[in-house]
Amino acid sequence: MSEESKIVQVLAPKTADIGGMLVRRLFPVVGRKHIGPWVFLDEMGPVRFEPGQGLNVKPHPHIGLATVTYLFAGEILHRDSLGTVQAIRPGDINLMVAGRGIVHSERERAEVTEQQHDLHGLQLWLALPEAEEACDPAFFHIAASDIPQFDVNGVKLRLIMGEAYGHRSPVPLYSETLYFEAFLAGGQRLELPATQERGVYVCSGELHVEEQTVTAHNLVVLAEGTVCLQAQADTHIVVLGGKYLGTRHMNWNFVSSSRERISQAREDWKAGRFPAVPGDDEFIPLPE
Repeated sequence: MSEESKIVQVLAPKTADIGGMLVRRLFPVVGRKHIGPWVFLDEMGPVRFEPGQGLNVKPHPHIGLATVTYLFAGEILHRDSLGTVQAIRPGDINLMVAGRGIVHSERERAEVTEQQHDLHGLQLWLALPEAEEACDPAFFHIAASDIPQFDVNGVKLRLIMGEAYGHRSPVPLYSETLYFEAFLAGGQRLELPATQERGVYVCSGELHVEEQTVTAHNLVVLAEGTVCLQAQADTHIVVLGGKYLGTRHMNWNFVSSSRERISQAREDWKAGRFPAVPGDDEFIPLPE
């Protein structure tokens, strides 16, 4: 890349088959631990489950982060140790703030699993500011109808979190955060808002960024400054960004600025000291 290039790096996914579902991990990986406050991005699917099959993630713990679940297709039933029971559907936002500790499961309703069905979406983790890492856990559900939708020079956008293009999302924020999806027809261009750090994930299609072509399921990390994207074909992208919050350590489902806090969380889960999910006594054991 030239010295003036805004492209910092392009990340290809690491793929795994988990329970019959293809999962693509973009980061964290060696050489890329964050994009702004974001510390984790997985794409789930797309997958078509046969009757009797589906997503079935048993209760497991988190600390020091906020999880964001965003679906393109299908439905997930979220349950947590706060007593929340919430189905998430395409376009909805589930923001689960772990803080000092929360436990949740991700399954599907019987009405969903008894028939053939699709599932496709993103799982993301946000680091919390150090002052909020041990906050009380919380859960927010924002319906798809409440997410701002608008056009920018003909490009269709959904502003999921943060502020951009004169609009603001109602999703609560704990630090400067940007997250939106855009749908570009072939040949359309989109200038990105300036944030400290930005990444563009190509869900489908193909983008031209400066002198480089970025294909589906790759993520381009961009430096601050004006960057214009151009779609080579009909293209669906997700843009992530915001303020970097400093070094975070990650171990299993735990994120913290303190290694000692993570060690304590591991011991607490192993000893059964986390709160339970009401009505669900299953759990994922601590990986050793």
